[in-house]
Amino acid sequence: MATPTMGLARIGAALWRLLTDVRFAVLLITLLALSGLVGMLIRQFPITAADDPARYAAELATMHAAWDSLPAGSFIVDSFDTLGLFSVFSTPWFLLLMTVLVISIICCTLDRTPRLWRSVSHVRVEQPAAFFDTGREHRTVVAGGGEAALKPVEDAFRRRHFRRRQTVDAADATYVYGDRNQYQKMATLLTHAGLVLFLAGGAITVGAGFETVVFVGEGETAPVQAVGTPGNLLVKNNAFFAPRREDGSFEDFSTDLSVFRDGEEIARQTIRVNDPLRLAGFVFHQNTFGPAAELTITDASGAVVWDGPLLLDDELLGLPQGFMTVPGADLGLVAVLSEGADGATQLVLQGVGRADPETAQNETLFLATIPLGVTTDPEVTAGHSITWGSVGSWTGMVIKNDPGQPVIWLAFGLLIVGLVLTFYFPRRRAWARVTDEEVELAFVADRYVDSDGEFAKLSEAVALANRERIETKTDKPGD
Repeated sequence: MATPTMGLARIGAALWRLLTDVRFAVLLITLLALSGLVGMLIRQFPITAADDPARYAAELATMHAAWDSLPAGSFIVDSFDTLGLFSVFSTPWFLLLMTVLVISIICCTLDRTPRLWRSVSHVRVEQPAAFFDTGREHRTVVAGGGEAALKPVEDAFRRRHFRRRQTVDAADATYVYGDRNQYQKMATLLTHAGLVLFLAGGAITVGAGFETVVFVGEGETAPVQAVGTPGNLLVKNNAFFAPRREDGSFEDFSTDLSVFRDGEEIARQTIRVNDPLRLAGFVFHQNTFGPAAELTITDASGAVVWDGPLLLDDELLGLPQGFMTVPGADLGLVAVLSEGADGATQLVLQGVGRADPETAQNETLFLATIPLGVTTDPEVTAGHSITWGSVGSWTGMVIKNDPGQPVIWLAFGLLIVGLVLTFYFPRRRAWARVTDEEVELAFVADRYVDSDGEFAKLSEAVALANRERIETKTDKPGD
């Protein structure tokens, strides 16, 4: 009668067979490869959108705008969104496939390691006479046998870098065995470990990694993570530099960056594209830059409600554009940097109010154009005076914290070492059967070995050593 324990044992055995089946691992790898192909063909949302609902909604709206005009375009976008195809590499099903593959690789390794160890550790020195049959591949006979031929054979094995493992004296012959790269097959364990760690490092990066893009005007600060995060870092753009060449192109761009924690500056460095600041697991990469309009805004009572840069980090018809909400007012301010008919720099301002619930369109409260250093008439700009003081700059940084990176580097090292050992140091084995009349040689090698060439060199080395022994004996006085 079957018992619950027997039933669990059968289920466990069936699961073990599945996880140790190479075909199952190949299926998982194929599914992951297809998923990666989907991730390459379909535009992926920035990683920062995952933790920012507004950013995600904006990205989704962009996809709808591009696809909705096509037949079933809106349905396709919504379906892709539901399946997570806009963020393939962080979807639960992709992480599940990676997890199962890791478990499968571990199970396959555990299942095959004992057999692998037995195959490399078990050495059979004495072989039957049929093993040395010259009708088989890589077999030959060298003239001159006897006990005196034993040392020349061993010397020839050493000369060809074969480690002499054992010499066995049998009734009718003496057997010599040589091994080269005996434990090379164990290198597959390094490859498996590297693959497991590579997948684990990727999972750590996706699950615990952090990446964001921060735009900061000169003299301004911005938090790295969400406000309220314990131990949060604060970055400050002390100064931005973008020198130009004679032809007007930018020669370089860099940021004098400070990083603060709990109100204390803990690092300061000038960062460039290829020279980031590394601190506490975070890496601060110089990524982009653009202009900023230094504005001073006062309300109807004359109180200053804003004194700082408006980052022009977007574009309108190829011109730098920025948006801000005026503090203390239901007023949004759109600014576009342009040139007037006389070539002078000017700032086009649009004031927008709340969106109409019926049309979902923002109400335009005013339109104004001002040159540098001018203050608007409050009667024109919705009761606010807006002064454009100067043109500044903002810097854009990609800030990452990737705890999986050390694991991935270790995995990369193990994979490289495992592959190098596998392909460049394959195992070679040689046997010699020394009788009173002759020396019989046999050679066996793994793949990736020039067996014909290796065997020819070994045979020549044995023949040469034996010939030298015979000639030396012949030349001795009294012989």
